Amino acid sequence: MTSAATSQDHDWTPGIPASFILRGTAAGGTLRLVATDSTAVVEEARLRHHLSKTATAALGRSLSGALLLSIVLGKKADSRVTLRIQGEGPLGWIVAEGSADGSVRGYVRDPAADLPIRESDGKLDVSGLVGSTGEIAVTRLLENAEPYTGSVPLVSGEIAEDVAHYLAASEQIPSAVLLGVYEEGGRVSRSGGLLVQAMPGVTDETLAALEANIAAMGPITDNLRRRSLLEVMELAAAGLDLQVVTQAQAAKFKCRCSRQKAKNSLLYFGMQERQDMMNEGGQEVVCHWCNEHYQITPDEIAAMSDDDADVTPRAQA
Repeated sequence: MTSAATSQDHDWTPGIPASFILRGTAAGGTLRLVATDSTAVVEEARLRHHLSKTATAALGRSLSGALLLSIVLGKKADSRVTLRIQGEGPLGWIVAEGSADGSVRGYVRDPAADLPIRESDGKLDVSGLVGSTGEIAVTRLLENAEPYTGSVPLVSGEIAEDVAHYLAASEQIPSAVLLGVYEEGGRVSRSGGLLVQAMPGVTDETLAALEANIAAMGPITDNLRRRSLLEVMELAAAGLDLQVVTQAQAAKFKCRCSRQKAKNSLLYFGMQERQDMMNEGGQEVVCHWCNEHYQITPDEIAAMSDDDADVTPRAQA
């Protein structure tokens, strides 16, 4: 090991370890590992969006997946990756955006949607809530470049398998993806994920060893409950000379919305519609990404001009 890091390296949300990201390589650099403990991130998303138990698991896996994808696919610290999952299940769509700087945000169409525990294995029915038929799409937003979107059909609705399928089919990156969320006592007690990417020069023997290691680990959620994130990485790369190449990177639920952007969104509306808002005592604007509520006063609406916005009115937060 060249370095080691644990959740104790970061500030703590009361009762919840701060979220963070670890990176490493194994097998002489022919495997790339990125892992995240997203517990605090997913708990904040649950609270902000008032998510049901199964919706928390679905969005939580997606937020972890977006964080991992932002590291694997991003080129610079300000590059972003948006993960969109649209299945036929009652949850509707899931949208999660991760940035290589460790920030992430996301939402679902119906946060109250839920399903009973599966009788077959006693686990949350994420696949049933999301749906196994639909599409997963990933958009890369890079500085000074046109956004690039790739999409593939869903294969399970369990999200981890779907992200791995996307990487293999659309990005030609063979990868193992493990994502999990564990809830206890009405809150998220552990959440995270691991992505192992095959790099040029990887041998069949290395891939076979990796596959055997991951199979022997069992469910990622059980591992996250019993072990540190670093120990999970060590299990996945057992016998393959894991090298943790960076210190832990902080991760956090962070939205780019603001009061000014909320005000600018009202420029969508014509003068008469804005006058109606003033007559009714103002207007509430809600950010769908983070569920922040902004109360825009009649005086603020009266002072608006189509020429005074600091961003283009139709630009999204």
